[in-house]
Amino acid sequence: MIRAILHVDMDAFYASVEQRDNPELVGKPVIVGWPGGRGVVAAASYEVRRFGVRSAMPMHTALRLCPGAICIPPRMQRYKEVSGRVFGVFHEITPLVQGLSLDEAYLDVTQSQALLGASAAIARRIKDSIRARTGLTASVGVATNKLVAKIASDLDKPDGLTIVPEERIRQVLDPLSVRRLPGLGRKLGEKVEAAGLRTLGELRTATDAALWPLFGRDTPRMRERAAGVDDRPVQPDLEEKSLSAEDTFPHDLADPGRLDAQLCRLADLACERLRARGFVAGRVGVKIRRHDFATFTRQRAIAPPTHEGLTLRNVARELLSRWLAEHSGAKLRLLGVVLSELSPAAQLGLFDAGRESRPAGPVDPVDRHARDPRLDAALDEVRARFGRDALRRGNTIE
Repeated sequence: MIRAILHVDMDAFYASVEQRDNPELVGKPVIVGWPGGRGVVAAASYEVRRFGVRSAMPMHTALRLCPGAICIPPRMQRYKEVSGRVFGVFHEITPLVQGLSLDEAYLDVTQSQALLGASAAIARRIKDSIRARTGLTASVGVATNKLVAKIASDLDKPDGLTIVPEERIRQVLDPLSVRRLPGLGRKLGEKVEAAGLRTLGELRTATDAALWPLFGRDTPRMRERAAGVDDRPVQPDLEEKSLSAEDTFPHDLADPGRLDAQLCRLADLACERLRARGFVAGRVGVKIRRHDFATFTRQRAIAPPTHEGLTLRNVARELLSRWLAEHSGAKLRLLGVVLSELSPAAQLGLFDAGRESRPAGPVDPVDRHARDPRLDAALDEVRARFGRDALRRGNTIE
């Protein structure tokens, strides 16, 4: 049976959610992201894209291109909520869903066709269901493999549906810019164009002599990708290797107290994500970037693995404290907390509450209450309902 693969990509997802939640923003140039010298564009509405603004662009550049843009801080919890509804639609169609982000996924609907009709009809059903449940639009690419489906989903945005049958792959791909090839990257794309290869057709038919200086040993693979050849399966259960939270500061920080508060905030966020996914972590790491962009990592194993906020946070604080002692006066532009060696969390017994990962010896009463896993659960629930800033731990406040 010929495979039927869909790539579903929500249209300007974060910005579209903001416009849907606030009708006054509809039709206006909206940028989702933190303003400031080091802020970047997390999402750009289609109205602001007409000025050349795009995702991942520095905020100061975006505002120079469109001074009248409306900047809105990200609301990740809200986007996750809406994403959950979108993925609910996907899982009603097929269990073979490979999420790439909150707003993007591959679906293998090969077997679903016997019950739900042809892949094109399934794609329309998905688009209609998403619109009915969220008020948002999605663009869908339909093809026989993941690569072509991803390229197709971007050809008719927003609210597009592009179907590329096996026999039309070269006809569709050959005229496209090489910049359409996923994973090529801006710098490599510029080199490929500078070499005179501007379309995927030219890349597909180029000689080894032309491609080897550009791609080296990857030359055969890049030629296959330009031809739309891709046998990767949709993998619904990709193992998560790590979870992290990091932040680039508007201004370099050197004060240990402020750095500690920022680290506690990031550790809190990483732990919340860990618990939401039902994992425990066996290793804690910190990522440290100085003002001169030199980057350092420090990590430590913990046993037994845990999702207990206090334990993981204190290990991260110890790692940062030791690094700062070795680099006195260092100015930092970025901090991050990385939780790795993940494994599924075991269900605690009725009388196990508060016992997890306690140190030997007497326990301070304040520390005892902070270690109670019911506190972490309560914090997670309140934040899920009322937003991340509804409750904050004292040591995350500068």
